[in-house]
Amino acid sequence: MEKTWNNKAWFMVLPVLLLVAFSAVIPLMTVVNYSVQDSFGNNEFFWAGTEWFTDVLQSSRFHDALVRNLIFSAIILAIEVPLGILVALAMPKKGIWVPVCLVLMALPLLIPWNVVGTIWQVFGRTDIGLLGHTLASLGIPYNYVQNSFDAWATLIVMDVWHWTSLVVLLCYAGLVSIPDAYYQAAKIDGASRWAVFRYIQLPKMGRVLLIAVLLRFMDSFMIYTEPFVVTGGGPGNSTTFLSIDLVKTAVGQFDLGPAAAMSLIYFLIVLLLSWVFYTVMTNAGTDRPNTGDHA
Repeated sequence: MEKTWNNKAWFMVLPVLLLVAFSAVIPLMTVVNYSVQDSFGNNEFFWAGTEWFTDVLQSSRFHDALVRNLIFSAIILAIEVPLGILVALAMPKKGIWVPVCLVLMALPLLIPWNVVGTIWQVFGRTDIGLLGHTLASLGIPYNYVQNSFDAWATLIVMDVWHWTSLVVLLCYAGLVSIPDAYYQAAKIDGASRWAVFRYIQLPKMGRVLLIAVLLRFMDSFMIYTEPFVVTGGGPGNSTTFLSIDLVKTAVGQFDLGPAAAMSLIYFLIVLLLSWVFYTVMTNAGTDRPNTGDHA
């Protein structure tokens, strides 16, 4: 029996394709056009080829910003993913406290990024900020404007406060989807709490953990608003990530060619690392043939 295809369904997708083409493809082609040309004003462009890509890839400024991004994303994932799992495990699965916990977890996610940066900028000030004033009164030297370590600590704590809730909600959704029969079987077998987590809860959270890791990696690797508002990339260049360096090149210096080349390289790095995360995490859950039992 032959299956009939309804090609009219493509007309339902056509508005989405047009919207994506207008909002993503056309700007992307514009960036590609700028990345291979040079301009001296008056809307006159000259072919530059791969010159800007070579300059960006050989720039120590780009390498330093990339290393900062990788370190920041690694720290964020190392903190937020385990912390999100622990909080999700501690949350109630039934009762009146479930909606209360879910609402409290969702509150930080509702705050806009620039507002989060402004909150922590004021919060960390030693003159009027609660955190800065408290640390100063305790005799702990803290100044995120002048000290690089304090600036990094402030950004990391701010990001953990803002985005751990996303990991918590995703992990909680994976936990509540586990049937009670799994827990009943584990109880009958006398499984320990660690065994339940290792062999029941963690595998069932595999998909949502994959989504959480990918989202948090991409968000942390492309972070811009919060560090720009809090530190402005300083002190010095200690918190100048690729996004801030890109804006400084494009807007501050108005070097459209190098900025376009940097943005494309930036995009390809995010795409490549996201693919690596996806491949590694999906292959980690595959069953390998047991070669140890041969009678």
